[in-house]
Amino acid sequence: MELPDETRGDADEPAAETASEPAADEEYPPSTSRRSVMWLTYGIIPVLIIGLAACAGYLLWKDSSLRAAQAASVSAVPAATDSTIKMLSYKPDTVQKDLEAAGEGLTGAFKDSYNALTHDVVIPGAQQKQISAVATVPAASVVSATAKRAVVMVFVNQTTIVGADPPTATASTVRVTLDKVGERWLVSDFTPI
Repeated sequence: MELPDETRGDADEPAAETASEPAADEEYPPSTSRRSVMWLTYGIIPVLIIGLAACAGYLLWKDSSLRAAQAASVSAVPAATDSTIKMLSYKPDTVQKDLEAAGEGLTGAFKDSYNALTHDVVIPGAQQKQISAVATVPAASVVSATAKRAVVMVFVNQTTIVGADPPTATASTVRVTLDKVGERWLVSDFTPI
């Protein structure tokens, strides 16, 4: 059975329209939205995760460094104070033993120069002139500190007696640099200010 021409024309028209015009679904193909999701999933999210992990790692490292510096500040001050007192206190009859014991709290080139000075000048002078010295530290404060190095400002009062003379008192300020060697803080520099 054949349709009249008028009816057949209407049936052919939609076929022609479909062939020449894209469908609404083809205008935004599903692959474009999938590409956006894939770009987000495989591009942006991993970069964000790596960035957040790097930030977290940095913050943990910074926190650890700050805690180590704080611990160094706490333990370096008594070490600087004790070493300063030992280095500057002696009696004529025990000067060699006193200053050699003080040398055990030192390190590096400073230890060598301190030992040379005490053996060549201080020990013979203290024994010949009957010099005794007593140092006290009324105050000390950290200037800077890391886990392995600290700088401490030490305020020193030293009373010196030469023979039968009356005692003389001096006050001074010393910048003490300490290096952590093993578990001990050792003096690596001692600079009067």
